[in-house]
Amino acid sequence: MSNNNNHQLGEAPWLHVVISTGFGVGFWPWGPGTLGGFVALLIWIALYFTLSPIWLAVATVLLVLTTLLVGVWTDNVMERYWGEDPRTVIIDEYFGTWVATLAALFVDGPSYVAISLAAIGFVLFRIIDITKPLGCRWVDRHIHGGWGCMLDDALAGFYALCLTLIIRYAGLVESVHDLLS
Repeated sequence: MSNNNNHQLGEAPWLHVVISTGFGVGFWPWGPGTLGGFVALLIWIALYFTLSPIWLAVATVLLVLTTLLVGVWTDNVMERYWGEDPRTVIIDEYFGTWVATLAALFVDGPSYVAISLAAIGFVLFRIIDITKPLGCRWVDRHIHGGWGCMLDDALAGFYALCLTLIIRYAGLVESVHDLLS
């Protein structure tokens, strides 16, 4: 989490401002990281309803890899202007959310199952990213620059992915739906 939430934001290259803030979502004053992750989830859901399963998988993997590399690059630039890990830089939340949605790929059955798994992955990612357990806090404190900003979210996204896969393969989404029906 940013240690400079009240840091005065200086002039920065507009391209990096647009990219690093998730097209301006990072300027949202109340929980910009959560809103950024939610926007990433909505983007994934739109892709889910637009693409075939194989193209959704390709798109999700490309989103993860591209966002990681672009995030490291733009975070390194933005730290020169706005300080270390500024609150408004939320590209890492897009990345972590998309890592967690990998658990919702190639789900057989009704679309609510895949969408529910993606939403569960998002919620778990945000909880883990905020609380920073199991090495996430260490990465956040000891690895600096763009890689540090992105890697704690990579770890949080990975943990969320693993937990969501457990939920998926235990059939819990379907079980809850059956109880409510």
